[in-house]
This record gives sequence, structure tokens and C-alpha cells, in this order.
Amino acid sequence: MTIVLYGIPNCDTVKKARLWLAERGIDHEFHDYKKQGADPERIAGWIAQAGLARVLNKAGTTYKRLPDAVKVEMEGDKATEVMAAQPSTIKRPIVEYPGGLLVGFKPEEWEAAFASQSSASPC
Repeated sequence: MTIVLYGIPNCDTVKKARLWLAERGIDHEFHDYKKQGADPERIAGWIAQAGLARVLNKAGTTYKRLPDAVKVEMEGDKATEVMAAQPSTIKRPIVEYPGGLLVGFKPEEWEAAFASQSSASPC
């Protein structure tokens, strides 16, 4: 199973999510937005799958510091452009795994997602 966790390494929530995966022996690739950037097409796919409200991190200081005019534009097509340029505006972490997408870290959601993955594997 290929799992990719997207985030920023010094984010406390990302740290918790990575620890959660490690404690369960779940291998994953880590994509560091600060070093590797954020792909607008991938962001658009996340928005299409989970919705802008879930993918956009409005609670962070990066979003709060954006000019009001930019925030208004983010309700349309401009969102992916701004999020790619300023990855701290993307909810963290985002995890792509076979058959799904996780946005944010909620252990109960992760348990359900990864339990269904391990039970779907043939013995």
C-alpha cells in the first residue's frame, strides 16, 4: 500500500500523524511542502475530492494574514494558485492512500481508513 503524507515537518499535527503511522508500522512517504513545494493540480484534485472547506486551512496565521481581496478570490479558481504558492494555507496533514484521502489528523478516521485497507488485503 502506497501512502503519501503531505505537510510541513515542524507542524505539531503532522508530527502527531507521522508518529501515529510509525507506531502502527505503516510505511509512508513524506512530502515536505517547504522543500518539495505543492502541486496546483494535486491541490485541485484534493479540493474536488474533499471540498475547499476541508482542504483550506483558515485557522492558520498564513491565511489570516492574506489580504481580504485574496481571501475572496480563494472561493473560486484562485484557491489552488494561492495554496500552491503558500502551502501553509493547506490543511495539514493530507494523506493519499489507495482508495482514499484523509484531510487533517483525526485518529478515529485514520483507524477506520487503515483498518479497511488492511482487511481488504488478501491473505
